[in-house]
Amino acid sequence: MREAGKVTAYILSELKNVIKPGISTLEIDRFVEKTVKAHKMIAAEKGYCGYPANVCVSVNEEVVHGIPSKKRILRDGDIVSVDLVVEHKGYMADAARTYPVGNISDEARRLIKTAEKAFFNGINFAKEGYRLSDISNAIQRTVEGEGFGVIRDFVGHGIGSEMHEEPQIPNYGKAGRGPRLQRGMTLAIEPMITQGSYEIDVLQDDWTAVTVDGQLSAHYENTVLITDGEPELLTL
Repeated sequence: MREAGKVTAYILSELKNVIKPGISTLEIDRFVEKTVKAHKMIAAEKGYCGYPANVCVSVNEEVVHGIPSKKRILRDGDIVSVDLVVEHKGYMADAARTYPVGNISDEARRLIKTAEKAFFNGINFAKEGYRLSDISNAIQRTVEGEGFGVIRDFVGHGIGSEMHEEPQIPNYGKAGRGPRLQRGMTLAIEPMITQGSYEIDVLQDDWTAVTVDGQLSAHYENTVLITDGEPELLTL
């Protein structure tokens, strides 16, 4: 998982130089496919429950699971979330980032920063002995404290030899609930937040989730290892 995580982190870092106005979301997918193969690993989202691409690319009001397309051209002022799962020797690493495309609004930039801030505030509780919902509660308090909404319909999750394992990790809820964290757990913690309502719709492609009010959405995720001290981020 550490090796898969290093490649995941490298790709997400390199995408800063790839994503710019005028490229298609399919070009992002092709870059990911080429880079994962060069490291002799597998883009695990391809074929998962029938998903047709190597990576999820979600633009503006798209929350998650956007399908890359040569017809979807990024424009100056867009924001784009990329969610990537890399498999190596039967084990997974999962991470996501939201990127600015060219010059974006101050509000869009604040949304992106808040998703990241919520993640790091959440993992202050990603330590042995805390309850799972302590992470959830810290994320919610951070996001709503900035005046943004927290998605309810999608959650973080355990990860290991399968992409999605127990436990589920909501980005909201009261503290002090759920299983107690133990060293050795590997969790995909992923705040998904919106400018407005947390309600979502799924488009006719049966994958792409969008905000019902058309407001922007941002996503920040890492695969986290629980230790007896500070958490280890496998995808950073």
